[in-house]
Amino acid sequence: MSLMRILAGLLICLHLPLAAAQPEANRLQVHPFPNPIRYTHHNDDFTVRVRTPGGVWQDLYEYNVKVDLDKPQDASMVYFNFDGTVELAIQKNNGMFSKVAVRPDSRGLKAVVKDGIAYVTLRRPENLSIEFDDDHLHNLHVFTHAIRKDMPAVPALSSNDIGAGQMPDLTQKTVFFGPGIHSGEFRLRSHSTVYIHGSAILKNPLIIDGVEDVKVISDGLFEGVDMTTIRNSHNIDIDGPIFINQPHGTLRCITSQDLTERNIRTIGAGQWSDGLGHFACERVTISDSFVRTSDDCLTFYNHRWDIWGNTRDVNVTRTTLWADIAHNIMIGIHGNTPTAAHPQPEVLERLRFSDIDILDHDEDDPEYEGALGIMAGDDNLVRDVVFDDIRVERIEEGKLFNLKIAYTAKYNTSPGLGVENITLRNIHYSGRGSPSAAAITGHDAQRRVRNVLIENVTVAGKKIMKPEPGVLDLNEFVEGVQFR
Repeated sequence: MSLMRILAGLLICLHLPLAAAQPEANRLQVHPFPNPIRYTHHNDDFTVRVRTPGGVWQDLYEYNVKVDLDKPQDASMVYFNFDGTVELAIQKNNGMFSKVAVRPDSRGLKAVVKDGIAYVTLRRPENLSIEFDDDHLHNLHVFTHAIRKDMPAVPALSSNDIGAGQMPDLTQKTVFFGPGIHSGEFRLRSHSTVYIHGSAILKNPLIIDGVEDVKVISDGLFEGVDMTTIRNSHNIDIDGPIFINQPHGTLRCITSQDLTERNIRTIGAGQWSDGLGHFACERVTISDSFVRTSDDCLTFYNHRWDIWGNTRDVNVTRTTLWADIAHNIMIGIHGNTPTAAHPQPEVLERLRFSDIDILDHDEDDPEYEGALGIMAGDDNLVRDVVFDDIRVERIEEGKLFNLKIAYTAKYNTSPGLGVENITLRNIHYSGRGSPSAAAITGHDAQRRVRNVLIENVTVAGKKIMKPEPGVLDLNEFVEGVQFR
């Protein structure tokens, strides 16, 4: 018996592979758009095509999306799924250009321009902004996802085949929104799994209220829909939906636990259009998302309106944030000023933010500035918060971070109780834009900011190592700040 046959036999006995695993095959999944929206939802700023290497180019539908409430503008968005490698071809249809940027910068992606068309190669799913001549108000958003093996199959369709969607039976354990435009009351039940096809457009929000063990797996689109609300629920998993042109916010989570929010892509320019908002929620995981809003991108609050409770154990990672107005991350402004009926103040604790790209932050009101914002109001105690591995590309107007005891005339009935044990580590801001100094601000001798670690935080390549005019301001009610 030859030596090779002996070795092969040994490998089989040990269940070892005879050769290295082969790379995943290149596959592309484009979702036809419903025919009724062919002209009403289109933006002609770009013509965008996609293919696997050497394959046939496929045209994408360029959706019109509104951005920036200061002066709403028309931007574009395309989406598709793929495995392996794909190539994008982007033609700017109106006017000349001299350069193309693919953001976030950390992805290291570069466009190759040939005969007036920008080509970008993707080797893994990404959520990107592609900008011609630094125009971030009329840019192209590209949202992609791996091809889902568990999405129910439908016959091959063209846009001409897709009209009104068939309303699924929401009483079943498995619910499928197939291709088409869907309207109605989408109230979900406990112990259910909801699939939304890539050619499905929902015109009403999901209602997730008082339920448990619900999964929403989406390749599809919510268009012009008011916010989806998760209330008094637990063990909820939201994976993949795209939200555009919503009049207010995207997702609001209230007094709920064990929430997973992954692959959520949202672009909004409506008034009070927070992205992913949370009131008194515990054990929240957010990952692999892209949030562009005209209000705060991510929020974490306690008491407001008829909501009561604490916020605990939040983990946000691998996410891109873009605040055309307000904060990228906002923590703690709403809480419970003690009363006879509700005597206990509330706490927000154990929040972690890591591997985050911030594309822009713009806030004209100095009281509310801060790409990374902690504003402890209404007797809230905010403690044990870590910001780590965060890249900030531009601040149009605002602060890199703002840690403060807040007492605003508009929102608060008392100052916050305290802000303590805060870590800012490996945070790098390019210096682009017109920022004001970052700030750490206590309220008085009893309501202080305590124990802040600033480690390897840089602005335009310079490490922050002390308070410095124009870079970092501290007031007298701050103690225990360390620099490394």
